[in-house]
Amino acid sequence: MNNHEFTRRKFLQLSSLSSMSLLLGGCGTPIFEDVVGTLSEPLNQKFEELIFQPQKLVPEFLPSQIEANNLIINSFDSTPIIDMEKYRLIVDGEVNNPLSLSMPDIQALPLTSMIIRHVCVEGWAAIVQWGGIRLQEIIALSQPKSKVKYVYFKSADGYYESWDIASALHPQTLLAYQKNGNSLPIENGAPLRLASPIKLGYKQSKWVVKITLTSELSIIKGYWEDRGYEWFAGL
Repeated sequence: MNNHEFTRRKFLQLSSLSSMSLLLGGCGTPIFEDVVGTLSEPLNQKFEELIFQPQKLVPEFLPSQIEANNLIINSFDSTPIIDMEKYRLIVDGEVNNPLSLSMPDIQALPLTSMIIRHVCVEGWAAIVQWGGIRLQEIIALSQPKSKVKYVYFKSADGYYESWDIASALHPQTLLAYQKNGNSLPIENGAPLRLASPIKLGYKQSKWVVKITLTSELSIIKGYWEDRGYEWFAGL
């Protein structure tokens, strides 16, 4: 078996401890998840980072495979009310060129569209066409400093998340403002949400209002991660 075939899924099949951690996290079972998570998280994260290929593209789907009734709507709190005229995407942290971008600013950048599978840790999946701007282009505009290793995302509903910089720079990681060829619905994260085939659904923040680049990963990693879910959450 070569490195390309030895995927994270095969690793989880071989590792009952890691599989148990993922299962318990998905089911929200608190009795053992703290113990199992503590034991398996460093192993999971290091292994996933080792096999992750930052520029390898994930195969996409055909338009005929898009599922009409897709994406279960989950919200951390409630769907936020966002004034589109006042909306700005803030990019700050360890950057040389902090940004404050309106939606017209973002939509003036090159549009990228992709048809990918959205996978939720709760056990469901959906094939969706997303359109938006590659996150790597936004990050490049901010001129990150050389020691940046992590990216934090803040959402309008109070949700928060963090990614490794390599995953954020993956060419199929988007800040999406379209879904299935139409404007992104507010319930699915408008005006901007993360969309990527390389991360589980809970990593893909909706209603993104702020991106912070940093060289250090805080003890506060993400809404679900701070409650026992896996941090890397790669696919």
